[in-house]
Amino acid sequence: MELSAAQRAVAAFVAAHRLATPVPFRLLDLTSEVGELAKEVLKATDYGRRPFEPDEAWAGELADVLFAVLCLADSTGVDLDAALRRALEGYERRIALRGDAGSGR
Repeated sequence: MELSAAQRAVAAFVAAHRLATPVPFRLLDLTSEVGELAKEVLKATDYGRRPFEPDEAWAGELADVLFAVLCLADSTGVDLDAALRRALEGYERRIALRGDAGSGR
């Protein structure tokens, strides 16, 4: 996985442009970006009247969400590459034990 390279690139960008901000604001930014992603789905489907077809706006909003997640991880000292690896192992265990990846049981 090359997520750590992306995390390092975002951290360098944030430092170079002096975009550091406290963790609560990083979380608010992520929440806002996820809302923008939902808005793109609503617009693209005409509020559920047609099938979803991802477009350039979708890709841009998805990238904004990824940027926000990477910033939040860096702000809180989380190595997302290692965290994702652990999450995938957890999903594998649940699938092996229960036949699905859901964690809500």
